[in-house]
Amino acid sequence: MKNKNNIFFSCILVVFLLSSCFGPPGNKESGKGKGVKFGEDMATVFAVNTTIAVEGQLLNYLEINGDVVTESKVDVYAEVMGKLVTLNVGIGDRIAEGAVIGEVDPSKPGMKYAKSQVKSPIKGTIISLPFNVGSTVSPGVPLATVSKMDDLRIETYVAERYISKMKIGLDAIIRFEAYPEKRFSAMVSELSPVVDPLTRTMEVKLDFKDRYDTIKAGMFAEIKIITEKKNNIIKIPADCLVKRFGGDFVFVIKDNEQAEMRPVKTGILIDNKQEIVEGLKNGEEIVIRGQTLLEDQAKIKVVEQVKPLSVGDKIN
Repeated sequence: MKNKNNIFFSCILVVFLLSSCFGPPGNKESGKGKGVKFGEDMATVFAVNTTIAVEGQLLNYLEINGDVVTESKVDVYAEVMGKLVTLNVGIGDRIAEGAVIGEVDPSKPGMKYAKSQVKSPIKGTIISLPFNVGSTVSPGVPLATVSKMDDLRIETYVAERYISKMKIGLDAIIRFEAYPEKRFSAMVSELSPVVDPLTRTMEVKLDFKDRYDTIKAGMFAEIKIITEKKNNIIKIPADCLVKRFGGDFVFVIKDNEQAEMRPVKTGILIDNKQEIVEGLKNGEEIVIRGQTLLEDQAKIKVVEQVKPLSVGDKIN
């Protein structure tokens, strides 16, 4: 009985001590209330990078491939059938008009004929020599091909859906794998009057604006034809756009401490450069990185201002 009484008094003592340490329930609730109020006073500040909306130029282009060809080339034929006994030229040789390319002996067993000279009808460069000395040639097969290498141009084909964009005089930027760091200027010079019914493409020819000795016939060309030049438009990096609620938005910086979520109307998008038709003015500061978690009127801190797009436009 005595042990039971000791246990009872021990429990009462423990309860008393706990009550003294933690205080009355009212005080604990009051302390909790102060903590909530303090949290409400603290606003989240988002670190962002920004850039400036620019009024300038934006170039739209069509990217296709083509081949470098000579504007004029002539196949040279022998006038008689016989054995090719001399060949005076090699591939790549430049020759004058009337130059003797080779001689053909039309003689047959028991019959002796004078050798027939094969002459070039134009001034140019030898680009093909399918026969060797000793071969039998005939008037029906070209003995050589002569080309005017100074008159190089590009041949390409444009899909039917882009035909409406093609016009004579359009500028083009040309790139070759042999010269990856260089860009060459050309211009649309000729459009085919018909569309190929099998491929549904239209042939387009381009002339180089300058003479380039490094360019060779047969080279593969990467072509960007400038189809549209838009001037005095507002443009921004496409990374600035945020898509929400089925629309396009940007976050505009206000007083260097808040981000206004503003709807915009977009135009063409070229090489990560976005045209803004409505909703943004030249010189306004917008968020380019860190906008994913932003909401309208969110507090921000600008960590870095990214260099804006150039006023002019350039195609690489």
